[in-house]
Amino acid sequence: MPEFLLVSCCAPCSCAVIEKLAREKKDFAVLFYNPNIQPAEEYEKRRKENERFCQERNVPFVSLEYDPENWRQAVNGLENEPERGKRCSVCFYFRLKRAMEYAKENGFAAVSSVLGVSRYKDMAQVNRAAKKASEETGVPYDETNWRKGGLEQRRQQLIKETGMYAQDYCGCPFSVRKN
Repeated sequence: MPEFLLVSCCAPCSCAVIEKLAREKKDFAVLFYNPNIQPAEEYEKRRKENERFCQERNVPFVSLEYDPENWRQAVNGLENEPERGKRCSVCFYFRLKRAMEYAKENGFAAVSSVLGVSRYKDMAQVNRAAKKASEETGVPYDETNWRKGGLEQRRQQLIKETGMYAQDYCGCPFSVRKN
């Protein structure tokens, strides 16, 4: 079993990190648990693209259950919250707690994530949610800032080089706003 679990929301956000960790021969697996991504067709596109990227680099890829109903219950009443608002905090916590439960059940020593890599996300908000989930599960969370060290530039380069499917919203149906 790999040493740590990298939680990924999508291939565009995780590609440079996966490439870096694989090059450094780190012992890790990528976990895809994103019930916030809707509709189901969009979820499948993102899951398949993330899995393909991992397979091409011989990185273990784990996809957990797709349970948008439980996610909707968790964010119920927060539908009109703005991006980076309370809904996002609840969403990050919901997903990271499930990832940490999986990590604990399967012998991973720690969890890290790329949920805060996008410039549209608040990394401190992700880290607060992760800290709460970590305290509840007992699984350590690595707060590495995956935006630094040239990774943002490499991420953009990989998206172009590979023709990777890159979406224009986080996946949450409430993040798609009509202009």
